[in-house]
Amino acid sequence: MRIETERLILREFTAGDLPAMLAYWRDPRYQTFYRETKDRESVVRELIDRFVAAQTEEPRRIWQLAIADPLSGKFIGHCGVRVKDPVLREANIGYELNPNMWGRGYATEAARTLLEFGFAELGMHRVWAECVAENVRSSRVMERLGMRREAHFREHQWFRDRWWDTLIYAILDHEWIAGRERASP
Repeated sequence: MRIETERLILREFTAGDLPAMLAYWRDPRYQTFYRETKDRESVVRELIDRFVAAQTEEPRRIWQLAIADPLSGKFIGHCGVRVKDPVLREANIGYELNPNMWGRGYATEAARTLLEFGFAELGMHRVWAECVAENVRSSRVMERLGMRREAHFREHQWFRDRWWDTLIYAILDHEWIAGRERASP
């Protein structure tokens, strides 16, 4: 699968994405909202192996896609839509970028593409996402997409020697369609 947006390419993962993903996983800015891992290379390799394996699952329920710069082809992050309940037509999305790419609107562009794919191609009714409450950048992405905050879980995750609150945002298919129609000229 390959989707081209105005400024990005979303494509299937390959084993060759390991060095670029590992490089930003080592960046302290990226690690702020994630659990510490002793062997990041093994963790990243395992993730990429799972993303590649998901490409051949039948029926497919996980589309974890590499985000690449269309001019250079350089891997700059990844994003995904995961069908959690096919009967209820519910999925969740997630996204992460190399910190050197933050603040350019790439996360919003990638997540918007995931929502469109989830609703138009997969026929989802509800798509949700979760972030650490202190990750204001991620919250803003979801709000820009028209997602509404549905939950604030207090002291929901334990890592880096403290409790962290998490937020759940979601959008329904008819809200997504209405938002698209309002945005169309």
